[in-house]
Parts: sequence; C-alpha cells; structure tokens
Amino acid sequence: MASTHGAHGILVASNRGPITYQTQDDGSLQAKRGGGGLVSGLSAIGPDADALWVCAALGDGDREAVRRGVGEDGVRMLDIDAEVHADAYNGIANSVLWFVHHMLYQTPLEPVFDAEFRRQWDAYRAYNQAFAEALAEEAAEGASVLVQDYHLCLVPGLLRALRPDLRIGHFSHTPWAPVDYFRMLPDDIRAELLDGMLGADRLAFLTWRWATAFLDCAAEIDPERYRVPPASEGSRSVEHLDGAAPARTLVGVHGLGADAEFLRARSHEADVEERIVALREEIGEGRRTIVRVDRTELSKNIVRGMLAYRQLLDDHPEWRERVVHVAFAYPSRQDLAIYRDYTAEVQRVADEINSSYGTPGWTPVVLHVKDDFARSLAAYRLADVALVNPIRDGMNLVAKEVPVVSDEGCVLVLSREAGAYEELGEDAVSVNPYDIVGTARALHEALAMQPGERAERTKRLAAAATALPPAQWFLDQLHALEA
Repeated sequence: MASTHGAHGILVASNRGPITYQTQDDGSLQAKRGGGGLVSGLSAIGPDADALWVCAALGDGDREAVRRGVGEDGVRMLDIDAEVHADAYNGIANSVLWFVHHMLYQTPLEPVFDAEFRRQWDAYRAYNQAFAEALAEEAAEGASVLVQDYHLCLVPGLLRALRPDLRIGHFSHTPWAPVDYFRMLPDDIRAELLDGMLGADRLAFLTWRWATAFLDCAAEIDPERYRVPPASEGSRSVEHLDGAAPARTLVGVHGLGADAEFLRARSHEADVEERIVALREEIGEGRRTIVRVDRTELSKNIVRGMLAYRQLLDDHPEWRERVVHVAFAYPSRQDLAIYRDYTAEVQRVADEINSSYGTPGWTPVVLHVKDDFARSLAAYRLADVALVNPIRDGMNLVAKEVPVVSDEGCVLVLSREAGAYEELGEDAVSVNPYDIVGTARALHEALAMQPGERAERTKRLAAAATALPPAQWFLDQLHALEA
C-alpha cells in the first residue's frame, strides 16, 4: 500500500489522453488538443476539482515531451517502454480483447494462444501495472478514479491492491462478449480479466445488453468466487464470495449521446460549407445520397454495406444514376496486416461497383479514405439515408450524430447489433448486418420513404441521440461512483 498520497480528488485513466505532441523541424514540440466525451466531461467539473488525467505517451513526440518535462496542468503522461506499449496495445488490446468482444475471430484458424500470446499478455499486465502505480501515487485519500476501456481491464484490481481507500470505477466503451465466446480465452487469463474488472466499486457499460453479458460471464465462469444476485429496482451487482474487497461491485449503464450544441455549431462553419459545395459536385445535381462515415475497422462492416448497395442497384435499376453511395472509410490500425487488407478490400469493392455500374455522368460510389471531420459533417448534412450496419458495436456515435445535423431529415438504416439500436431502433430501419439482400431492401425502403415520415423520424432520433450528452455522461458516472 502506498505510504504517501497525492493531491488529486478525481482521476481519469485512459490509453489516449487529451493532448498529443509532435516534434517540429526546429526541435520544438507542438501540442494538439483532442476532443470527445472525457474532455468535455472533465471540463464540466471545473478547475477546483483537483482532477488529473493519466494517459500513455503514444508517439515519439509524446515521449519527448515527458523526457523534457513538458506538460499541461491536469495531465500526467506515462512514458511506458515503446515495445511494452506495442505488445499491450496492438498484441493484446486490439488483436485479442477487441476481437473477443466484437466476435471477429475466424475460429477454424484463430485465435492461437501460444507462447507469443503469453509474452504479449505479460506486457499487457505490465502496462496496466504502470497505470495502477501512477494512479496510486497521484490520488488523494478516498479519491474517485474513472478507468476507461478494454486497454485497462486489469487496473481496477491492481489499483485496489495498492490503494483500498479509493473509489474505483471502470467504463467499457466496447461490447462485452457473450459467455461462450469469452470462454475462448485461456482459463487463467479469463480469471485475471474478471478479477481485474471486479476490483472496481462500480462497472459501467454503454447498454444493458453489454452489462448483462458481463454479469453472465462473472456468474457462469467463476461461480465459486462471484455471485450475481437478481436485479433489484433496476440496479445490478456482483457479490464477491471470497472475502475480497470490495464486497460487491455495482454495475450500471450510461448510453453516451451526441453533443448537439457542438455538432450543430460546427456543422455550419465555413469549411463545412465549402465541403458541401465540393460534395454536391461529386454527387451530381438532384441525386439522393446514402452516406456512411466509419473508420476502416473490421467490425464496421463497410464491405457488406457496399455489397448491399450493389444489390440495390441490381434489384431496383430505377435507382441507377439517381443515387450515390457516399462512403468515408478512414484508415484505422494500419500497423496490423488484417486492417491493411480490409482497407484494400473496401477500395477494391468500391472500384468494382464503379466500373460495373458507372456511366460518364454518374459515379455510383464516392469513396474518401483521408480523414476530414469537416467533410464528414458536410456528408451528415446532405444525407438522405445514413447506413450504419456494424456487425457489433459498443454504441456507434455516427448513428446519433447524423440525425442531429441533417438538413432535410435523414432515414437511419441501423444494424440491430449496434449498441445505439437500444435507443434508436424504434425510429430506424433495422437490418441484420450479415444479410446483404435484407440490407438492400432496407436501403430501398429508406430511399422511398415519404418526406413527412422521414422528418418526423429524424426529429425523434435526434431527441433520443442527445439524451445524455458527453459532459453529462461523464458526470453521471462520477456521481454514481461517489454515491
């Protein structure tokens, strides 16, 4: 147990922090601020809260900033060995835990939990230990610590051992795997993950579907150590039967919403208006648009979305030359070969559709792969149909953002496997993400929907999508932990 305590009453821990540094040609460091729910949440608690954000140094610029002692008030960046970080982040977090929770494995060939996996797991454990030690060092007596996501599943248990006085919460931004899929992990690794998570006083998830999946894992995989009592008045918990502290871990749900105020203001700035003009030129006069905006993440299902669009053109040739699929697929995790292959397949399918169906005046698929937030907002505003068809997604904020900024109203075609479906499914056109023919049928229904119904649905979608804006989402977690 730490003998001295820090000064911070509220701490957030996440792999990525609110700021990144780049080394300039003259050797100086340039800082770039990030956005998102945690940033706005921390700013909402005010400067008097003694808050600290603990994050990893992710690149050479970040590591150089740590070495020079360059930093920002309220942020502590950890200079974890680059190889340890790579093994923990790419080897385990993104190539194992992400695949398990999103059910992405081709099981005849993978996963393979060999000696290399064990070596990488040791790095994941060391990475989590570094965070736990930094948090233990910085936290005031009885402080509240909010640990974020699948990169840091072991931190609550490790931190509990160092500082039993702290109130510890963990939030999962991904789905949680069903029991049978979670069982793929080696027995000792499964146990270590559950012990790590259940070191928290409170666990939180984006939807009850994911929370319930976690509770099922705790109850079925280690029934001698954990018991899940029946729900009482909407609250759930896991009881620790082996006398471990805490005696129980509460489980809650906070469905992160879109930041309506920010999105509506940002989507009408000059650079977005410029992108709208350029996009309209690419699309062509008077054409309808099916828009998608994603990272080229395996779970986002971009290729099947394009195949469904091709099916639409086959089944309903009346839409040819009258509709364009505007697809923004921004590169993600390109240091992993499977992601590079997937990105190439997205490009290949788009090219194939364009060469098979395109005419001199009509490009059926307008694909952009360079990240451009202003252009994404322009596409949101122009969308007649938004296609959000992940095979599995913790939430999916695109589904929530498009209705908020849409100019003329937008029909949301939404996978029932997105976390957002729990809140938006009633006013969306729902799809089975594996069903190409069914998705093509849904796209036709969406394109043919009458303007009045489309506008009404958009209004209800926007209201549901903004019910828990990012700052309130963060504060709700904090207050629930402190209570």
